[in-house]
Amino acid sequence: MSFKSLGLSEALLRAISKKGYTTPSPIQAKAIPPVLEGKDVLASAQTGTGKTAGFTLPLLHLLSQGQTLRRRPVRALVLTPTRELAAQVYANVKEYSEFLDLRSAVIFGGVNQKPQIARLQQGVDVLIATPGRLLDLHGQGVLSLSKVEIFVLDEADRMLDMGFLRDIERVMKIMPERRQNLMFSATFSKDIRKLANGILKHPAQVEATPENSTVDAISQKVYRVAKGKKTDLAIKLISDGDWKQVLVFTRTKHGANKLCKKMVSAGITAAAIHGNKSQGARTKALAGFKNGSIRVLVATDIAARGLDIPLLPHVINFEIPNISEDYVHRIGRTGRAGASGEAVSLVSADETTYLRDIQKLVGMKIPMEIIEGFEPDPNASTEPIKQGQGRGKRQSKPKGSNSEKSSRNNRGAKSNNSRRPKRSGGRRSNDRRD
Repeated sequence: MSFKSLGLSEALLRAISKKGYTTPSPIQAKAIPPVLEGKDVLASAQTGTGKTAGFTLPLLHLLSQGQTLRRRPVRALVLTPTRELAAQVYANVKEYSEFLDLRSAVIFGGVNQKPQIARLQQGVDVLIATPGRLLDLHGQGVLSLSKVEIFVLDEADRMLDMGFLRDIERVMKIMPERRQNLMFSATFSKDIRKLANGILKHPAQVEATPENSTVDAISQKVYRVAKGKKTDLAIKLISDGDWKQVLVFTRTKHGANKLCKKMVSAGITAAAIHGNKSQGARTKALAGFKNGSIRVLVATDIAARGLDIPLLPHVINFEIPNISEDYVHRIGRTGRAGASGEAVSLVSADETTYLRDIQKLVGMKIPMEIIEGFEPDPNASTEPIKQGQGRGKRQSKPKGSNSEKSSRNNRGAKSNNSRRPKRSGGRRSNDRRD
């Protein structure tokens, strides 16, 4: 199958060819036709499957075939959970629309809103946004969604994880009822299907891969280790293996900062990326990681969602996630585009339950190893981690705490000129506060 056979315009085919692509990925081949037919679509696609092109290509085709409206109001809205993912989608839209008369823009919090407002005032056909900044600008009267024809909810599962349900509902109310809706999610959980029922109308349902499967090209390994020896073991693996590019996952922002400092002290260039970091710092860290000046990028789950890192060779789960599906998302950062990759998990006694659940989900027993000098503590408890980090438990936070502020930052920084009502509702698990 070729992109041409999918019915895309010559201008899009030219842009696709310029990027060096010849054959659509499975999710692209399955999602593009029903989108072009004007249907609502519910798609399940894991990280690295090419899902972004699965909705941007047909979206751009449909808009280019329609009549360009005076003053160019927003005709397509793509809603994403994080700044990094928003920037990545915007980059894709820009590349694919190179030979089309369409304008696009991206808006998210954590940066000055004035350039974003100026861009919107020039007229925008396709807008990519995070919920917080989108609602802020709409509340200020500088953004209208009254002409939206196509709405895309990207990474819907992560949207729910981050407590964006009320924001999504608010966005839905300020768009026209008659529009085409596309929802992309890594999983088809009960919550996702419930959300889909409220947004999509008679949707075509497509899946690129079996739900929660892991990529065959990824070599997975577990190292059983004492909790207090994880840092030294991670440093040893990176140093002895001479690993040049490693994405390391931690559960918390504090843990990411702490591990990053230890890496730097050991002579390994490293940077942390999470919700408390400014957008400038996050962009700088990611750029350094991509160009090789930074060897290790330490990230929380939410901050890493949407990171586009081609041919990433190594992923380390410094702490394995307590939500099993997140393991699949994490290791899916490597082994992309047919390349091989290695995913290593450092598992202490109190993570035993999480490991068992992960192995049940992926349908395999992950090879296990113990390195001399880093043996697990035989007296350590195998009880899951406490302090609000268990499954489904919610942890109350003092009003005005850092965690509460950083949570708002990820939804888009509040502007100086607007006030938003407090949101209710929490995340599925507070061990992923970002």
